[in-house]
Amino acid sequence: MKLQVAIDLLTTEAALELAGKVAEYVDIIELGTPLIKAEGLSVITAVKDAHPDKIVFADLKTMDAGELEADIAFKAGADLVTVLGAADDSTIAGAVKAAQAHTKGVVVDLIGIEDKVTRAKEVRALGAKFVEMHAGLDEQAKPGFDLNGLLRAGAEARVPFSVAGGVKLATIADVQKAGADVAVAGGAIYGAADPAVAAKELRAAIV
Repeated sequence: MKLQVAIDLLTTEAALELAGKVAEYVDIIELGTPLIKAEGLSVITAVKDAHPDKIVFADLKTMDAGELEADIAFKAGADLVTVLGAADDSTIAGAVKAAQAHTKGVVVDLIGIEDKVTRAKEVRALGAKFVEMHAGLDEQAKPGFDLNGLLRAGAEARVPFSVAGGVKLATIADVQKAGADVAVAGGAIYGAADPAVAAKELRAAIV
């Protein structure tokens, strides 16, 4: 199972600083939607230039103009981009077309999708490299949220998937047990007193 750090900071400088601390322990460096909105495509290029050996994941959360948005992110240096599962199939197919042209990949984010299992199978058939079983920050803040719903959906869908939303040292073993291909940790790393130690501990917990 790969480890992905989600960088939900707001400046290129802060993103590069964090990436530099944790890169040796992670496989994928994700540039969060707020970061890309704040800094633009240049942050993708900056992180890829600094870490050419890492998979750079641009969390665009595209909802329309799939081919166009994916194309500009790939040209900026992204290896993976996200399209929302709620988007029209043609939007996802367009992003996949751009990915094929660049030999890159599309991840379909199932945030807000009620029937994640069915949609996961549908978007995999459209060419998604994997799907993201994702609970956003707002959903995680609700009383009673737990990770198990995402894990069950991932295990049941039987397609390559990542898990994002509540992944931390106490839950990463459950993520791996569910069969996830990628564990996405955000606040558990960037919110830690020592992000490098946090990333190292998460890496060590993956067997």
